Amino acid sequence: MKTEAVVLRAHGGPEVLVREAIDIPEPGPREARVRVRAVALNHLDLWVRRGMPNLVLEYPHRLGADVVGEVDSLGAGARGVKVGDRVVVSPGITCGVCERCLSGQDNLCRRYAILGEHTHGGYARHLNVPDTNLLPYPGDLPFAQAAAVPLVFLTAWQMVVDKARVRPGQTVLVQAAGSGVSSAAIQIAKLHGTRVFATAGSDAKAERARQLGADEVINYKTHDFVAEVKRLTGKRGVDAVIEHIGGDVMSRSVLATASGGRIVTCGATAGSQPKIDLLHVFYRQIEILGSTMGSKGSLFGILEHVKAGTLKPVVDRVLPLWEAAEAHRALESREVFGKIVLEVD
Repeated sequence: MKTEAVVLRAHGGPEVLVREAIDIPEPGPREARVRVRAVALNHLDLWVRRGMPNLVLEYPHRLGADVVGEVDSLGAGARGVKVGDRVVVSPGITCGVCERCLSGQDNLCRRYAILGEHTHGGYARHLNVPDTNLLPYPGDLPFAQAAAVPLVFLTAWQMVVDKARVRPGQTVLVQAAGSGVSSAAIQIAKLHGTRVFATAGSDAKAERARQLGADEVINYKTHDFVAEVKRLTGKRGVDAVIEHIGGDVMSRSVLATASGGRIVTCGATAGSQPKIDLLHVFYRQIEILGSTMGSKGSLFGILEHVKAGTLKPVVDRVLPLWEAAEAHRALESREVFGKIVLEVD
């Protein structure tokens, strides 16, 4: 069948995103076709559009990892859903049969792929996905709100809960509060009883971070976040740092971490080769942990929290899918707080 999409046929700036009619095959065995209602942006969309090392795309390529909508059609043997069901699409595609997948560590599957990066994503009216990627919709949440959940909350949950292993009474520093992952991480850390410090690049973003539950917010443009963390913790440092900036922020995060603390990183938007003094790492026994996405099974619990209102998606603005280029420019400007969501008419 034919459907409309926003595609790219070459790497470049936002102008490479164009509206086209494309062919969507019928769903294969144990697949479903989703009528996409909303798809949220991630920095991953920007990186794929610009081009990354060793990334090979099948053109015309469709971006978009965070997809919600309704089941439109079912392939042979598709399980768990029926036509018309509202669904959240898990953004990670796996083989489903390897040891990692069957051990609940599917994001370590050797065939792991993310929608919009390694395979076609949700910048379209329709998308085919495996039936195992369809999760229950969280109550009566608007589509634009639900689309802001999957990737960032899954990523933040693994970072805060599984990797940093936070406990009530601990202190957590969340870098760059305005990002999607960080706005989720603040809420998850508070949900687990921690005292949360966050950094932000403006007073307006600092206030938004406080509204999400951050106990202390440091404007990194006017204050040294390491000095402020040391002041707020009586020179001890924080038990955990959640960061995705890289560069000098990663280097200095080591100095803000308490002895025996953990730094969990999932990105490197400011540089992937920070200079780190290993004396601090081994002498103070600091753990530095990498994190990508999270187990598909974790999304079930996250969506229950969203349905109950104990975790809330943060949406900065909603635009039509056909204005994807403008949405990319807005995300690149770093003037957003939370997620930009594209609605699909």
